[in-house]
Amino acid sequence: MKLTFRLHAIQKMFERQISAGDVRWVIENGEIIREYPDDTPYPSRLMLGWIVERPLHVVVADVPADGETIVITAYEPDPALWEADFKRKKGQSS
Repeated sequence: MKLTFRLHAIQKMFERQISAGDVRWVIENGEIIREYPDDTPYPSRLMLGWIVERPLHVVVADVPADGETIVITAYEPDPALWEADFKRKKGQSS
């Protein structure tokens, strides 16, 4: 898999102490928890993965023509904003 990291993603990963290996693991082994088919220029998705006991959210978009996956951002979800499973924001029904 060819990963391309947006500058925003690199900056945020550095600030949040998230490694490229962590991001790759989430993309390869994590769960898609939300899809954004109308995002431009490419549809994107929010993925959840666990690095030991640390939950991580990674937002990616695929460029099928190039076999490329673009990493848009990565972060550790805030427990005050997300349900305990980190799959839904608090107050959302689905």
